[in-house]
Amino acid sequence: MIIGIDLGTTNSLAAYFTEEGPKIIPNRLGSHLTPSVVSVDENDTIYVGETAKERLALYPDTAASVFKRSMGSNKKFRLGRKEFSAEDLSSFVLRSLKEDAEHYLGEPVTEAVISVPAYFNDARRKATKRAGELAGLTVERIISEPTAAAIAYGLYEKKRNNKFLVFDLGGGTFDVSILELFENILEVRAVAGDNFLGGEDFTDVLEKMFLERRELNEDELDLKTRLYLHKQAEECKVGFCKNRTSAMRCVLDGKEVVEEFRVSEYDEACQPLFEKIRKPVKRSLSDAGIKLSQIDDVVLVGGATKLPIVQQFIGRLFRKFPDTGINPDEAVALGAAIQAAMKERNKAIREVILTDVCSFTLGTEVSVKQRYTDRYERGHFCPIIERNTVIPASRTERFYTIYDDQTRISVPVLQGESRFADNNVLLGELELTVPKNKAGEESIDVTYTYDINSILEVEVTIVSTGETKKQIIKGENNQMTDEEIEERMKELAFLKIHPRDQEENKLLLLKCERLFEESIGQVRQVIELEIRRFEEVLNTRDNAKIEKAREELKETLRELEDFVEDD
Repeated sequence: MIIGIDLGTTNSLAAYFTEEGPKIIPNRLGSHLTPSVVSVDENDTIYVGETAKERLALYPDTAASVFKRSMGSNKKFRLGRKEFSAEDLSSFVLRSLKEDAEHYLGEPVTEAVISVPAYFNDARRKATKRAGELAGLTVERIISEPTAAAIAYGLYEKKRNNKFLVFDLGGGTFDVSILELFENILEVRAVAGDNFLGGEDFTDVLEKMFLERRELNEDELDLKTRLYLHKQAEECKVGFCKNRTSAMRCVLDGKEVVEEFRVSEYDEACQPLFEKIRKPVKRSLSDAGIKLSQIDDVVLVGGATKLPIVQQFIGRLFRKFPDTGINPDEAVALGAAIQAAMKERNKAIREVILTDVCSFTLGTEVSVKQRYTDRYERGHFCPIIERNTVIPASRTERFYTIYDDQTRISVPVLQGESRFADNNVLLGELELTVPKNKAGEESIDVTYTYDINSILEVEVTIVSTGETKKQIIKGENNQMTDEEIEERMKELAFLKIHPRDQEENKLLLLKCERLFEESIGQVRQVIELEIRRFEEVLNTRDNAKIEKAREELKETLRELEDFVEDD
């Protein structure tokens, strides 16, 4: 069985394809969304999802979130006594989704199509693929999130013959893609984005507004308090989806503090974020050679697009109402499932030709002759495959020796948009020996071939001798071999995924603990009493009694939360 996975910054989810179309796979707690949070306790037990999210609030030193932004980097996350990379943590989320899918579908899941932001570079894409392998999955394809959403929009929603822009604002990243659907061809025309702009930043704005109102210095607050304030700011942000005012409620130093915000002042405070959004939109339109008026539909993807101020901004920017025909939280996973079905050549899905583009320019470093001194200046970037070139693509450029009797030529393989080589990402390097000759008399042909799976083949040919050197470039950061991946899987095997049949009870107790800490007065007393009652029932090991007590406790917590909100 092959599934589609949306590995998100804030939430992740999986889907599979049926005769009725793509379907979301619920996790072990019955929810479509699994928070992208990982926690490890003192017994080396891993918690993923809602349980880890609750532990993050209570024991912040043992949990991590928003690690997707660090994919492809050397950053380490310390959870208790252990250190993990963003790949390791992502692999735990993927493994959890895999096991949930196997439980739900009743069969082994061994393959997956995993989505990544369109603006992820080569290193980040390869890191995502390795995370899937560490989770025990064969990653059939890495697909761009807006492209996956476009598949769901264009095929599942039966759209035909139009140009549309996918506006993907997730928890931690922003992508914009322009696509054209004609008959059975879905062509990506251009992509742009920002890997450090998302819903989390809109939450940060409210958090800073609260701190300014209360004259609090963030640097003086401990980690637990900062995470608590961020969570309350997130809830306040969600409140704007229903009302034009929303309150941020916190318990600080044993006292309840409430600050109410108007949507107009929140909108004004978010203007710098909207300005950051405008730049990728303009770039994508320019790269695609398309005018704003030629866009037939604007498709919203990502949970942050549910914010009214974001939807209003999009309406003003594009001068039209965005299409909300598919759930922005689920569109990417549904599209990934359709792509998985295409890989399986599922007869239930109509054939479609899907073209994608190269998100970043690929090139090499060259020396440029200075105009007035006739000297050569090193460090300049020469593009070979430009960004937003339809892939697969192959391009060749010829380069010449620059001084007499030159015998060595170095070909750095670079990815990026800066005109200076050092500002771009080094993917690899080839060294060649050329015959001695006068400057400019010897030359090499450099051919870059980039395929749909983000694999770059570099071929360099010495023109005078015909000698060829070829290399497959897989990225620069921590490129693990199959043997190294297998060894890392063994190293992570000591960690135990928390028993699924107990997790619902564990999650409920963690919620109670968190609400106890966030409450004061009589509410605290009620929560403490309810915790004791539930723990007594758990000690009986009577499943029927536990199930009944669990439902009663859930209802009590709902009533308490409603009481606090209405107070």
